[in-house]
Amino acid sequence: QVQLVESGGGLVQAGGSLRLSCAASGSSSIGAMAWFRQAPGKQREFVARINVDGSSNYADSVKGRFTISRDNAKNTMYLQMSSLKPEDTAIYYCWTYFRADRWGQGTQVTVSS
Repeated sequence: QVQLVESGGGLVQAGGSLRLSCAASGSSSIGAMAWFRQAPGKQREFVARINVDGSSNYADSVKGRFTISRDNAKNTMYLQMSSLKPEDTAIYYCWTYFRADRWGQGTQVTVSS
């Protein structure tokens, strides 16, 4: 059973930076991974995705500010967030697919203006 655990969220001022981590366990062959986020009263939305070969894509709203990466040896994915804006405030979720969609429990990111 694949499990995902996020960490690194917190409170930051606008313009600041945070680095999120997502550690996967339960399998040595984790495929594509992604970050999603859900703001209060809104639907969960795609943020960024990274494949095993390191290729990635981003939502337009975060391009140029966020960088996704992964360490396959550690089964860990990262999201470096810079130039944060209040509208980035959300719970950030880690995702992968292993026989079914797998989600982490989420980590709160709050950006104050």
